[in-house]
Amino acid sequence: MSSGDKPCLWQQPDWPQWRHDASRLTGLLAHVHHAQGHLLGRMRDLGLGLRDQATLHVLTEDVLKTSEIEGERLSPDTVRSSIARRLGVDVGALAPADRHVDGVVDMVLDATTRFDRPLTAARLFGWHAALFPTGYSGLVRIRPGGWRDDASGPMQVVSGPVGRQELHYEAPPAHRLEAEMSDFLLWFNGHQEPDPVVKAGLAHLWFVTIHPFDDGNGRIARAVGDMALARAEQSAQRFYSLSAQVQREREGYYDMLQRTQEGTLDVTDWLEWFLGCLLRAMHAAEATLSVVLTKARFWQRWAGSSFNDRQIKLLNRLLDGFDGKLTSSKWAAIAKCSPDSALRDITDLLDRGVLAKPDAGGRSTHYELNGGAM
Repeated sequence: MSSGDKPCLWQQPDWPQWRHDASRLTGLLAHVHHAQGHLLGRMRDLGLGLRDQATLHVLTEDVLKTSEIEGERLSPDTVRSSIARRLGVDVGALAPADRHVDGVVDMVLDATTRFDRPLTAARLFGWHAALFPTGYSGLVRIRPGGWRDDASGPMQVVSGPVGRQELHYEAPPAHRLEAEMSDFLLWFNGHQEPDPVVKAGLAHLWFVTIHPFDDGNGRIARAVGDMALARAEQSAQRFYSLSAQVQREREGYYDMLQRTQEGTLDVTDWLEWFLGCLLRAMHAAEATLSVVLTKARFWQRWAGSSFNDRQIKLLNRLLDGFDGKLTSSKWAAIAKCSPDSALRDITDLLDRGVLAKPDAGGRSTHYELNGGAM
């Protein structure tokens, strides 16, 4: 049962016969398709090299945020390097490989770049095993690459301190998973919804409602939804991050998910929220493309200059939007170099007019890109 002893979606007699009021979605769908077309047009105008950079930027954000939603923070440099290796995009010095990060990246890329291949149980098992390469989720031993068995009791979503936990949702029992996932995969690979974007919203909801794994269900559900969106667009290149928008609206996401899973098979409210979130993700992507274009103009201007790997790394961090103020100590920490090397790097860029020092000095001394260098 879910909270308040209300029946869950999968306990409804008409499960899983989804229903929605198409007339309520017409306006939102029109806006979504217009935004899709606009962004696809902008991506085509960028040219191949800039499209790769835009895709790298979006996928990096997607991997970071889909993990952050679950309370896990990954290294941006490691994620970016992992994606760059797989896409063959030159980003200068690469961070060392991390098999946990590589697992999340492999799942996201497999879902979006191989969207035209069937989604199978074996493929989902591969994603799950990639997410948990050690066979542990935190300190808890799980079964990577297989459906959950409920050996420790029913799969429940709870919150709150031990002893006073609130039950939000209880998933279908393990003995039903083979049949439940068979129905889902048959629908996902074959059934044609009137609108493929609506199918993406239903796919996310259906998968996370079944909750077939010990852990990682949210991340895999978002990958399944992204795969459906890539199919809808017939494009392997990503130009917006739904996961990043879900992270920005995390509280609303969980609230809507819980209300939907306690409701009926009429999921119009969920689809309205999903389409609205998707539209906001596409609007946010306009800023992403602006960042890519700014970086491109910067590196084109300085194409004849020689920078060392540390300088390239930190300049890219500034171009991506550095969080906080860049000081010489932060430079040394990020570049993994001595304070003297950091100061030499910075002084060189100040002398060349690439960086500017906007304050009078002292402890608050920090550096930023010189507006005239862009």
